[in-house]
Amino acid sequence: MPAWLIPALKAVLPHVGTIISVAVPAFTKKRVDAAENLTTLHQEQIAELQAAASQNAKHIRELAEQLQVTVAALEQAAAIAEARYRRTMVMGVIAIVLSSLALGSALITG
Repeated sequence: MPAWLIPALKAVLPHVGTIISVAVPAFTKKRVDAAENLTTLHQEQIAELQAAASQNAKHIRELAEQLQVTVAALEQAAAIAEARYRRTMVMGVIAIVLSSLALGSALITG
């Protein structure tokens, strides 16, 4: 499993329930007998839409913060992986040089 996947999942999973609950439509439905209260119904629907828009903005801000934390964790993991890769390359080059010296020494003395 990729190393970046675990921090990403840990950052996103706590918000999945909130996202789903917000995504479910919960607005006032238009009633058939509400012809005389049409302006009241429209005002209720507008208020609900405004509340939903402000909640969406809040959730987007929270998700953006979580995404920022996730990206920072990914950058840190990438830096660690790059340092390990460089160390491995240096060890590999040293091993090649030492084995070449040993082979040369064995051929000369042998």
